[in-house]
Amino acid sequence: MARILAETHPDAHCELDFRNPFELAVATILSAQSTDVRVNLTTPALFDRYPDARAMAGAEIADLEEMIRSTGFFRNKAKSLLGLATAVVTRYDGELPRTMAELVELPGIGRKTANVILGNAFGVPGVTVDTHLARLVGRFGWTTHTDPVKIERVVDDLIPRKDWTMFSHRVIFHGRRVCHARKPACGACTLARLCPSFGTGPADPVQAARLLKGPRVAELAAAAGVPAP
Repeated sequence: MARILAETHPDAHCELDFRNPFELAVATILSAQSTDVRVNLTTPALFDRYPDARAMAGAEIADLEEMIRSTGFFRNKAKSLLGLATAVVTRYDGELPRTMAELVELPGIGRKTANVILGNAFGVPGVTVDTHLARLVGRFGWTTHTDPVKIERVVDDLIPRKDWTMFSHRVIFHGRRVCHARKPACGACTLARLCPSFGTGPADPVQAARLLKGPRVAELAAAAGVPAP
């Protein structure tokens, strides 16, 4: 299944825009209960005003709240960003640390966010258990666990370490484009013959193909051997 996902989503990547590890940490915090598209619309002005941890540590929280309001839960997020920036400056001289143990001690950063940072900013493999990955590995029959840490451990054991980061991206792409939460495109899925949850969504290829999303709908349909919508 992992090999098929690699063939299905050769364009898989981190969809948050960032130029350095601190920006990725900020963007990932903002992405909670929001979309990557919305975050990417918000961060250019935010990073222009606060280009690094030192600048953000000196921000007025009301200003931060206003700049990130559109991402939702902006008060809690602003508090996390201010706490993160302050901690990075006081503990690490303005540079984001490079280990899981250090990252998860920072405000606003849990294992999921830490794995995003490690895998995409520092090249340290990690499995990102977001809502898509948790849903899909359950549908795949890989685990019945719902706890993110337990799910991470299961995937760690099944997938080679060097592939953890890219596997996460591919599953997330599949969750956003094919295996949707409410109505997965089962009949237009490249994993159909292997997935124990086949039939959760429409099995009819024509109906299923209409549910495909993203910029590569025709290619996804072709990969599944069904007519493009």
